[in-house]
Amino acid sequence: MQQSVVPELAHTDTRPMHWLATAAAVAGVVALSSLFQPGSAKAAQSEAGTGTKPAPAAAAPPSTTGVDFPLDCGPVKELVAKKATGDLDGDGRPETVAVVHCDSAMGTPPDGVYVLTQAAGATAPRVVATLVDPKDRYTVTDFALAAGTVTATLLGYSSDDVPSCCPDVKTRAGWHWNGHAFIRSSPAATGDV
Repeated sequence: MQQSVVPELAHTDTRPMHWLATAAAVAGVVALSSLFQPGSAKAAQSEAGTGTKPAPAAAAPPSTTGVDFPLDCGPVKELVAKKATGDLDGDGRPETVAVVHCDSAMGTPPDGVYVLTQAAGATAPRVVATLVDPKDRYTVTDFALAAGTVTATLLGYSSDDVPSCCPDVKTRAGWHWNGHAFIRSSPAATGDV
């Protein structure tokens, strides 16, 4: 083994006193750093007079309660069977689409599909469009609203001779707002039930 030409240094051997001195130095740095703290973060806070305004609260979707749907139910009540909400026209306010039929104890009453809106400051929602008219005798299934499009499966009848209990035609349909009106599309071909 070859000897080092540099003499051994006394401070290269660690002793308990060295560890105590190091611990005391670290404790002193930590104690001093707690006295000098940076100010509060202000990244997303607005200052008075800067002209920034908080984001407006999201508008609540129109309720179906108390709405006078264009549906003649005679002595029975209207029943909202399904509903979905979303911004159909891109104005930042949600609309509600409701599937409504007469609450009949017998048979299969036809559905109507209605679009409701409520203007800012208005006291009640109103029907602005009829997507499915009950006079057309459709029953609505697989109802959804996504990405500004209303979709549904419509069960109907090939003729007036088909009994109301047993629809024999199945049609997929979709509606989207084109800036002036709701346009209907048929995503899939009409078929027999």
